[in-house]
Amino acid sequence: MIETTTAADLFTRWEIPWIVTSELALTAWIYVRGWRRIRRTRPALFPPWRPACFLGGIVALFVAVASPLDTFSDSLLFMHMVQHFVLMSIAPPLIVLGAPVVPMLRGLPRWMIRRLLRPLSRSRALPSIGRFLTRPRVAWLAMNAAYIGWHIPRAYEFALASENWHNFEHACFFFTNLLFWWPVICPWPSRPPKSRWILIPYLLLADIINTGVSAFLCFAGRLLYPSYNVPMRPFGLSALNDQVAAGAFMWVCGSTVYLIPAIVLVIQLLSPSREPHPHAAALDRGALQNQRAKLANR
Repeated sequence: MIETTTAADLFTRWEIPWIVTSELALTAWIYVRGWRRIRRTRPALFPPWRPACFLGGIVALFVAVASPLDTFSDSLLFMHMVQHFVLMSIAPPLIVLGAPVVPMLRGLPRWMIRRLLRPLSRSRALPSIGRFLTRPRVAWLAMNAAYIGWHIPRAYEFALASENWHNFEHACFFFTNLLFWWPVICPWPSRPPKSRWILIPYLLLADIINTGVSAFLCFAGRLLYPSYNVPMRPFGLSALNDQVAAGAFMWVCGSTVYLIPAIVLVIQLLSPSREPHPHAAALDRGALQNQRAKLANR
């Protein structure tokens, strides 16, 4: 437990997990390698802002697991909720904006594609599973089940007591939010929902869930997570005030993340001069078949 802390510690107490950092660096390298290849044939679909978004998501993941957000997460609930916010609402949408599927496939070594991925590309099972998991109903339920479930006091305390389960909790937040943001952003070559209007209640209902969890922390009137009830707390912040601050942060920032895309979608859908979906021309059957053929023949 950290007994003496200063404001400078919020910026200097970094604890870098080298295994995770190496994995993130490798993922970034594979993506950039694949993006450079696919950009030669589809520059319009993969402008420079896509790798910028993807790499921004990788950097956000690194900050979540290596910065003082992680260092102080065991002693300050507020810092822990900021860490969860990065894992749920910053890194996943940035990575999805990078349209990662094709660049990641194109960036892999050829021997790996030939031996491991070519059989999967010939099977219909993997695309079917992907389409199922990114259906709005499935993605919404998965994300909110993880969000609510892991913030139940017993589940939260259970995760804090075990490093492995704590890492699993964070993985649940990250991967279920990848699914959640997928139908909203609809990166190529995925197909958009039949009606984009469904995404308005999709986002608003998620905001209602977030508001409920945040209000629960703010107005409980008692400490929900006993692990934070320690005698020497950083910066002299009481455990209950820390909990209220964490709930307020989740409420304001979480609602912002859901409401802004909902407003943008409404404006796009109501605009009389709205252009067709930017991926429409690239999503025809012939384009998808050609892409799969290129991957299978590498």
